[in-house]
Amino acid sequence: MKKILTLISMAFWFAVGCTAKDVLITECGAKVGKNKISTEAIQKAIDLCHKSGGGKVIVPKGKFATGAIVLKNGVKLHLEEGAVLYGSKRPADYVLNKDRKDIIWTTQLIFAQGAKNIGITGSGVIDGRGAGFTDQACNAVGVTRPMLIRFDSCRDIIVSGVTLRNSAVWMQHYYACDNLVIKGITVDDFCNNCNDGIDITCCNNVTISDCLIESDDDGICLKTTSLRPCQNVTVTNCTVSTHCNALKIGLESLGDFSNITFRNCRVRPSNKKVFNGLASGISAIAVESVDGGNIRNVVFDQIDVVGTEAPIFVRLGDCGNTYDQKVPKRRKGTLSGVSISNVTVTGAGNTGCSITGLPGQHVEDVKLSNISITHKGGMGRVMAPRDNKAADYPEGTMWGILPAKGFFVKNARGVSFDKVKIISTKNDERPPVYRENVE
Repeated sequence: MKKILTLISMAFWFAVGCTAKDVLITECGAKVGKNKISTEAIQKAIDLCHKSGGGKVIVPKGKFATGAIVLKNGVKLHLEEGAVLYGSKRPADYVLNKDRKDIIWTTQLIFAQGAKNIGITGSGVIDGRGAGFTDQACNAVGVTRPMLIRFDSCRDIIVSGVTLRNSAVWMQHYYACDNLVIKGITVDDFCNNCNDGIDITCCNNVTISDCLIESDDDGICLKTTSLRPCQNVTVTNCTVSTHCNALKIGLESLGDFSNITFRNCRVRPSNKKVFNGLASGISAIAVESVDGGNIRNVVFDQIDVVGTEAPIFVRLGDCGNTYDQKVPKRRKGTLSGVSISNVTVTGAGNTGCSITGLPGQHVEDVKLSNISITHKGGMGRVMAPRDNKAADYPEGTMWGILPAKGFFVKNARGVSFDKVKIISTKNDERPPVYRENVE
């Protein structure tokens, strides 16, 4: 009888041990070594943690490697100090559906879909080793080049503390997610083409704070590739270094954007290899509606910038992309209610800033206050561009050198300037502001 009780007790202890909420990947068979792929062991740890009711899946100090893994409800991947999780160098290790012979569109290292209460935390490193994926075509990124993170239609997410580096394409993509917190992370993404830092698409209730983002392509970028809006987003106390656009709304802009705030952020140049853009960066602030979305109630405040060729770029265009979404009819976007204040720019290029809409489709209600821009100068008079470039890819450099050393404003209504100062290092013959078809 005593023996039976002992066996029952041992069985109970074993069951409790197996359902512990914190699971070490090494206890599920993960092996130390950056070339020892432990995908099955790490996924086993995630599944076990999920079945137990949730908790942490712990990557301990050491070097580990994995292919694509899927986070599930209640599970946070936690990297301890000194832990490095490497992505596999083999494209086949990113195929989530083994019945398919190709790589599914959502090719990424860490994936979640429809999950809640998930996250990636700790002080360790996730390294995608993305330089090994050689296809350079951005429109093929879902075929041959994995993102580091993609969370699709998830909620209650936290990503904090970790260092993310060397993605094969976008570092992290959050699509149609709610209640997302990204805090205190470091991004280093200069190893391939289309290396965005953070992409937030069609998400609601997002906070990004205290992050260091260094990326070859766009730094922190908000998008809408469906009619689901992107709204209630706050970005504070972040430093962004990029060869492209640092703080950006659009270009993907099928759905609406509202209640967006970027505050107390710094934009700095990067001396790393340029895959896209310019060594000094293209724009520090970029707001772009070109696919029919409505952008309103946007604030940029306390932004300190070093470099960038065209520091501020506000654009209402008409590219009309639908991103394979079914929309009832072709939509004309709007862009209104943008406040840009307390901005200091030093070392800007000579292109100039621009605020432009289209004939009959005006940018409206843009307020600029307490802005100082120091640029190279030395330019003579420049003719204003005649082509509105309605369907062209929107970029601060799209017209070349602008007719104003400060702001080129065209097809706009209600644009105001208060305490805006343009300082030329060398004498510049262009006016501070050039207006055309402005009310």
